Amino acid sequence: MSGQRRATVWLFDLDNTVHDASHAAFGPTNQAMNDYIVSQLGLAPAEASALRQQYWDRYGATLLGLVRHHGVNASHFLEETHRLPGLEDRLRTHAHDRAALRRLRGRKVLLTNAPRSYALRVLRALGLADCFDGLISIDEMTMFGDLRPKPDARMLRRVAVRLKVAPWRCVLVEDTLAHQKSAHRIGMRTVWMQRYLKTAKVANNSTEVGVHPCRKPPYVYARIQSLNKLLSL
Repeated sequence: MSGQRRATVWLFDLDNTVHDASHAAFGPTNQAMNDYIVSQLGLAPAEASALRQQYWDRYGATLLGLVRHHGVNASHFLEETHRLPGLEDRLRTHAHDRAALRRLRGRKVLLTNAPRSYALRVLRALGLADCFDGLISIDEMTMFGDLRPKPDARMLRRVAVRLKVAPWRCVLVEDTLAHQKSAHRIGMRTVWMQRYLKTAKVANNSTEVGVHPCRKPPYVYARIQSLNKLLSL
């Protein structure tokens, strides 16, 4: 990969890739989603929690299930569930990751299933906003009027078209294997960020986004525990 680094377009996930979202955001966000489902669908809290998890497991995004099966307004859901008071006080990343992002050659784009307002809030609080050349959030992941967040392969192809780059020049840096599998299928290279997997498992309590029987699945180009490792790929 090093010989093509100048031409590389790096697609970075945000949560549990660029920062420790298990510590800062996942717990409060999951609770906010549960509360939203209770208020909008009239379910009991335990039923709401189970439904949130069911849609995450099935679609890779709770919102997608709520839109498809219950007609929930996506913008309203994202606004209500990502207010997250006190988020800035809980945010944390690593100084060497910040330095690595600045040194990494190639175009860097944040590609996140989180809303744009939340992503910008995180980047600004951590001093990372100037590390990226672009931001594509879930707000923009629609095709023909339908929401299609990661891991939708059609949306990933559209991202490459939007960036005017062939998929093989893109590298998706992610903690979620389902997203990497889709990216690999359309010709993108994939890097598996594993630093936060243990805390992610604790925070989600049931969703094991990075668990796979192989230490490195065949659709993963490289495994890393620090963004600094990208400099040597």
